[in-house]
Amino acid sequence: MSLPPDPVPHRLTGVDLAVIAVGVVGVSVAAPVAGATAAPALAVAFWRTAAGAAFYLPAGVRGLRRRRRTVGPLSRRTVTAALWSGAFLALHFMLWIPSLRLTSVTASTALVTTTPLWVVLIQRLRGRPVSRAVLVGVLVAFGGVLLVTGVDATVSPTALLGDAMALAGGAAAAGYSLTAETARREMSTSSYSAVANSVCASLTLVVCLTLGVPLLGFDTVTWVEVAVIAVASQIVGHALLNLAILRAGATTVTLAILLETPTASLIAWLWLGELPPLLVVPGAVLVLVGLAVVVRARRQPAESPA
Repeated sequence: MSLPPDPVPHRLTGVDLAVIAVGVVGVSVAAPVAGATAAPALAVAFWRTAAGAAFYLPAGVRGLRRRRRTVGPLSRRTVTAALWSGAFLALHFMLWIPSLRLTSVTASTALVTTTPLWVVLIQRLRGRPVSRAVLVGVLVAFGGVLLVTGVDATVSPTALLGDAMALAGGAAAAGYSLTAETARREMSTSSYSAVANSVCASLTLVVCLTLGVPLLGFDTVTWVEVAVIAVASQIVGHALLNLAILRAGATTVTLAILLETPTASLIAWLWLGELPPLLVVPGAVLVLVGLAVVVRARRQPAESPA
């Protein structure tokens, strides 16, 4: 995963750690709640990204206007990258959120976080060399993927389908990450997030309307669950983690985000009583360990922000 340069090293304060912790918990809430709510999975995807678009749009528009006055309009390449980024984000959510209804929260969240592996694969196909440490991390994580999917294959075809969708969601997130890297060279965080979330919500809306997925008419409890996903994960969680990057650095925050899998699994266990098949847990651990190795090995201060 391409990372922005880390800040000047310093001892993390209690405030830094608290911001990261709350951000991780915020994004971790999405999986168990999305898997349990009565709202259709695609409706959850729409409302989640629509909330993100509404949150970032005012500041994003101001940022684009300010840039146009001071620097000039965005290049066609940047605009194209931002639009593609929103499309990949829509594909990511439309694959991952439905997967939570088919397989366990632990399996789904572990497999969807394989984004760095897909980034490595894509960049390797483009001719970028891979270090030995990155290769080791990829192999460890891939072993975990095989263990998780192999266990679910013995559980039910439905669980295996959910695993496949989560993996595909991770691949879509890799497309999102790589196109975001291009778009962010000329766009601020708020402007880029406004465009990407708006495109994502618009495409998801088209899919929902085409398939006849209901977006309204839910009961109060369901609306509360949808609001929790939208606010806790898409707004609060992502905003705090973006803030943490400025002080703790992208490498630290990216590694912290890997805690989403155990945190989401814990929430699913305490709230839903959901326990994954026993061998899924060591498989998920292997995935996370491999990803941690990949992220640390690929940390390069000169890389541009994603």
